[in-house]
Amino acid sequence: MKKFTYCITLVMWALSLTYACAQETNEDKEKMISLEILDEKKADILETEREALKATVERINSRLEDGEISKEDATRLKKEAAEKHAKNIENKIAIIDNQIALVERNGELDLNLQKGQIFIGASDSDGNGDYVFGVRINDGKQRKKVRKYDRRTTSDFVLAFGLNNVVTKGENLQDSDYKIGGSRFAELGIAWKTRVFKNSNWLRFKYGFSFQFNGLKPTDNRVVVDMGDVTQLQTFPEDLKKSKFRMDNLVFPMHFEFGPSNKIEKEEYFRYSTYQKIKAGLGGYAGFSLGTRQKLRYSLNGEDVSEKVKADFNTNDFIYGLSGYVGWRGVALYAKYDLNTIFKDNPVEQNNVSLGLRFDMD
Repeated sequence: MKKFTYCITLVMWALSLTYACAQETNEDKEKMISLEILDEKKADILETEREALKATVERINSRLEDGEISKEDATRLKKEAAEKHAKNIENKIAIIDNQIALVERNGELDLNLQKGQIFIGASDSDGNGDYVFGVRINDGKQRKKVRKYDRRTTSDFVLAFGLNNVVTKGENLQDSDYKIGGSRFAELGIAWKTRVFKNSNWLRFKYGFSFQFNGLKPTDNRVVVDMGDVTQLQTFPEDLKKSKFRMDNLVFPMHFEFGPSNKIEKEEYFRYSTYQKIKAGLGGYAGFSLGTRQKLRYSLNGEDVSEKVKADFNTNDFIYGLSGYVGWRGVALYAKYDLNTIFKDNPVEQNNVSLGLRFDMD
């Protein structure tokens, strides 16, 4: 029994000694890895700041060649940039040195600096003020957000809505066959805006694509009827609660936008801002029809009936027209007019016209 107890004690002692050695070995290994990571970060800091300084000097030289700044200004800007990046290196290296001291003292690296972290979410990490969503795996290397020096093209989300109607040749809008207040339109799209001139922002070219939804509500209990060769409005035999005719289009608008702007100039970038400035755009659009449909709702024998008819109705497949807007900040008064007639072979020409508000949200 004594021999057995002695053997058990000896085995436990050997296991504890082995565990302690293994633990010490792992701690030393983690410490070495942590110090290697920090050394890599110091090298990355030097490389990042040198590349940033090189890019800044190249931009200053380009501005000097274009005559935007004098030689004295270029020399001053280069000196300021060199001092800035040298100070950045000094401060960042000091932070890494402090981390090294912590590792040597405690044997572990702060979790925020370890490799293999995964970040999921949205941020403006592209350095241009645009939000991005995704997954990023941190490899432990320090990265500097590089802001593009000149963003000549920007993008906007376009939303527009308002009143819609028809211009009939030889008639006034007040005599329209469609309800003035009940006929409406909506537009959703994306627009890109590019500065036309290199050193001026008074003229911009705006282009993109939009989905247009043009709705018309006939007057006097009438509906749109396809007669084969022509399309007419005819009186419906039942009392209509709703009669709506809608044309859906995909178009590609193009406008020349002009107006004043402020120039915001920094050492590493410059921007033109039209915030709180009056702007106007003139141009047009072209595209094609996505479909035409009519919705009817009425009572028949005491029961409510709803009809949805999707058909051609002899409408034009090719859509093109003129449009323009005048606004301030992100809101504008918006008008558009289809140069194509609504129906192909009708003896009387009718063109769709819209007036409303437009929101350009960048």
